Amino acid sequence: MLNAGLTASALAAAVQVDPKSVTRWISEDRMPYPVTRTKVAQVLQQEETLLWPSLLEDAEACAVAASEIERVWPMRSSIRSETWHALFSRVTEELDILVYAGAFLIETLDLADVLEWKASKGTRVRVMVGDPRSAAVRARAEELSLEWLPQRCQSTLDHLRRVNGICVRSHGATHYASLFRFDDILLANTHANGVWACHSPVLQLRKANSNRLFTFYADSFTAVWRRSGPPRD
Repeated sequence: MLNAGLTASALAAAVQVDPKSVTRWISEDRMPYPVTRTKVAQVLQQEETLLWPSLLEDAEACAVAASEIERVWPMRSSIRSETWHALFSRVTEELDILVYAGAFLIETLDLADVLEWKASKGTRVRVMVGDPRSAAVRARAEELSLEWLPQRCQSTLDHLRRVNGICVRSHGATHYASLFRFDDILLANTHANGVWACHSPVLQLRKANSNRLFTFYADSFTAVWRRSGPPRD
């Protein structure tokens, strides 16, 4: 409240509770109801888990995390092309992609033109594709009996490295979910041993006040990005 320049009475008025309730939150370490917590976090411009760390420790942490999940697709292949088009169209600031080959995007929409268009509008576009010569890609190819996977990675890199205004890197990471970030929406396509990514579930997460799951996957992308580099010739 001090950082926000609010008194207990002012905060109470902003979230429509009795000032005595705010006093009890502070002096008696009581926790507001979920709806009120959301209002308080918005007014103070802080995450709920920062204001009430116990949310990360008790059973209610499950509900907080679950609130970020907007939708679950049983398989990536069940996501319609219209949905992908809508996600790419709506993004304005941050567009991040982490895949092994990601050929389905090229087949689903004209990815090169879409990415160049978004970059020309000021969107930061970062794409990571598996390094065809990396141990991780070779292991995934062997696991799925896909001898053509390294070549498919190379084709995707060749296709995207000619796109103006975007950052393309190749990675050698063993990643456990393909990631697609569209500003405050993130799709995590989970990987399972011996199962194609297109046959695996996809979580659609929305950045919220709790922000735990969204940040978890966004941080994973950042970690791989820092270890990746320009595609090799």
